[in-house]
Amino acid sequence: MDYPDWLIGLAEGHPWLDMLLALVLLVAVVWLSSFITRHVLMRAVRRALDSTELGQDPKVGLGRIITRLAHVVPALVLSVGIGVIPGASEILVTVVRNVSNAFIVLTLALALGSLLHSINVIYSRRPDAKDRPIKGYLQVVQILIYVVAAILVIASLLDRSPIILLSGLGAMAAVLMLVFQDTLLSLVASVQITSNDMVRVGDWIEMPQLNADGDVIDIALHTVKVQNWDRTITTIPTKRMITESFKNWRGMQESGGRRIKRAIYLDQNSIAFLGEEEQAKLHRFALLGDYLDGKRQELREWNEQLIAQGMDPVNSRHLTNIGTFRAYVQRYLSHHPGVHQGMIMMVRQMSPGPTGLPLEIYCFTNTIAWVEYEGIQSDIFDHLLSILPEFGLRVFQEPSGPDMRAALESVHRQNL
Repeated sequence: MDYPDWLIGLAEGHPWLDMLLALVLLVAVVWLSSFITRHVLMRAVRRALDSTELGQDPKVGLGRIITRLAHVVPALVLSVGIGVIPGASEILVTVVRNVSNAFIVLTLALALGSLLHSINVIYSRRPDAKDRPIKGYLQVVQILIYVVAAILVIASLLDRSPIILLSGLGAMAAVLMLVFQDTLLSLVASVQITSNDMVRVGDWIEMPQLNADGDVIDIALHTVKVQNWDRTITTIPTKRMITESFKNWRGMQESGGRRIKRAIYLDQNSIAFLGEEEQAKLHRFALLGDYLDGKRQELREWNEQLIAQGMDPVNSRHLTNIGTFRAYVQRYLSHHPGVHQGMIMMVRQMSPGPTGLPLEIYCFTNTIAWVEYEGIQSDIFDHLLSILPEFGLRVFQEPSGPDMRAALESVHRQNL
């Protein structure tokens, strides 16, 4: 390293000055390399990235990767330049070089971690990303990168070969298994969830034991996040998705129909045969005309056959208000624009009990949207509950205050 004559003369009386000047020059070179890298090379790279769609997207974060890689250049200059400083002690050279190398390894590891994040963001935009998420696998790779980086950083700081540190890991295998127990279990769970297609991002799942009931918004290595219908977020450990049961509503969402399964409880005291006048009244319903005509013809032939056989008229069959109402409901559902006509549809009687006779409506709407589904279901039962009196039927309801008051007033009037 050549210096001016006046500096050489000054250095002959002060040997440390040569080393100091070299250090100042090295710092200047490191600063200059950092300046050129950040303000010249990075600017050119950013300009090239901004011309692409991915480079303009802040969520992808390609600029963050370039920024971290730019820190490698000055650290590399410092690691190489410290060895040519005249008069520098071996300890100083070793410490600076080891710290620089450790910094380079750490910076590269962080850059690779950012690259994996960018890969996940880009992949998540694919149409099939919800079916086959790779976030869990990328997190495993990220953990491996950080583990290797940690070993190399420690080896650089201690100025030892990484092989020596790796040879000592065999004795720590049990400890590492204990430390990374949750990670290993979560990795196995992620593989099973993906391979068996158990849950995807966007699925509606229900897990009552963990108070989870809503849409899956994220599937990671350790956790599955569910946004409940009250807008709260439940975080479920990934391993519990294979050790505990949960309900996935994806089948309903893909079918295009949502089930209605609700009963009307009828007062059994209101069930009766239909007379000719009542049948004529119900014949006014457009949905019942064909049914009543066909049913009366069937019953007439049956009863005529009984009379011909000389059997007692008590064995004859008659139309009932509940049977006619059940037929009406079946036809009403068949003509309802909100009911899916390609799925199972039935109206059935359940076992009678102390709360009346349940008449269950079982069908599917032609939409899976929650608000529209509830509207269709309410519209159906609004109509059925309102039209019940036309059939001489009553809805069962346990006596309340006004009912008891009306009964007492009736008894009081009869006693007067």
